[in-house]
Amino acid sequence: MFAPVEEQLRVLSRGIVDLVEEKELADKLARSRREGRPLRVKLGIDPSSPDIHLGHSVVLRKLRDFQRLGHRAIVLWGTATAMVGDPTGKNKTRPQLTREQVEVNKRSYRDQVGRVLDVTAIEERENGEWFDRQSFIDCVKLAAGFTVARILERDSFAERFRAGEPISIHEMIYPLMQGYDSVELRADVELGGTDQLFNLHRGRDLQERAGQEKQVLITTPLLVGLDGKEKMSKSLGNHIGVTDAPAEMIGKVMSLPDEPMRDWFTLLTDLPLATVEATLAGHPRAAKLELARCIAAAYWGEAAAAEAVAQFDRVFKDGGRPEQIEERLIDAQSLEDGGIQLAALLVAIGFCSSKSEARRLVEQGGVRVDDRKQTDPLLRLSSGRYLVNAGKRKWCHARVP
Repeated sequence: MFAPVEEQLRVLSRGIVDLVEEKELADKLARSRREGRPLRVKLGIDPSSPDIHLGHSVVLRKLRDFQRLGHRAIVLWGTATAMVGDPTGKNKTRPQLTREQVEVNKRSYRDQVGRVLDVTAIEERENGEWFDRQSFIDCVKLAAGFTVARILERDSFAERFRAGEPISIHEMIYPLMQGYDSVELRADVELGGTDQLFNLHRGRDLQERAGQEKQVLITTPLLVGLDGKEKMSKSLGNHIGVTDAPAEMIGKVMSLPDEPMRDWFTLLTDLPLATVEATLAGHPRAAKLELARCIAAAYWGEAAAAEAVAQFDRVFKDGGRPEQIEERLIDAQSLEDGGIQLAALLVAIGFCSSKSEARRLVEQGGVRVDDRKQTDPLLRLSSGRYLVNAGKRKWCHARVP
């Protein structure tokens, strides 16, 4: 039923940072193979926003590796923890979500997770199953086994404490909640990004306290975004969404600096590492185009990826225009006095995330309307249909009602 342990370890070792502990994992895999029992592999997801990007897909792909090896992939929806807010990597308290916001985000997340995992073969749970029925005294008992000094070992807490920044008590409870999830699920393995290692260790602590065998911890890297510097983040605008159209994916990947390509190939594609090295040894543009094709094919299929690559060559190499340009209707609520300023229109069609960004783009000469360069962000566009493009990658027909 299961591949030899050495083969499983080889597959699972690709693109990981932390493995706590390797011998424990080998022992678990050997027992699993001997007994014909799949390991229970947990990935907790707090649906704290409605969309996921390629950065989120890195750990999802590792869970998919376990799934393909025949193990039990458990997606734990943090319907309770999302309402608390994970302070990981934050220098301030994260806003808490309502139950309604969490449910909306969860539905959107699940559809997108299905682009990476076989969701028909996963075990889905919600930690609201146990936390919603627990009392305040249960929370006190959970916290009783940990000291403030232990919690302050977490880098982000220690930094905030030294800087005199406030740390709310509920933030300190969050890692314990995540750890207790592993007790309820009897997890053999838990996955997370490198920023989750502190939280993952709390699962080992609580399982040991509960008399369970401790879970193995595996962390994956935080993917560098399109700027080549910061981790991929929607708020930084350096992301690629898993639902982005193939042409959009191709164009965005081609804007990536050369330095992160090896990591992107390793973390976001299934190409053998020897093939990756051979590809990177060639011309950087050809390597990047192959990277872009692999990523688009993973989410849209080979045919759609090939068509998007051909379109990229036509538009960017030959100076042409996309064959298909999306039409977007401007919401009437965005209009003022029967028209809309160019900066506001760029935000309304999704080319820019803010009016200030739009103003800079226009003033720098990066926007054309009906094939004419525009430099006035206050240009008013009245009712009509306009061909708008920003740079070489963003095109649309904007219809102003």
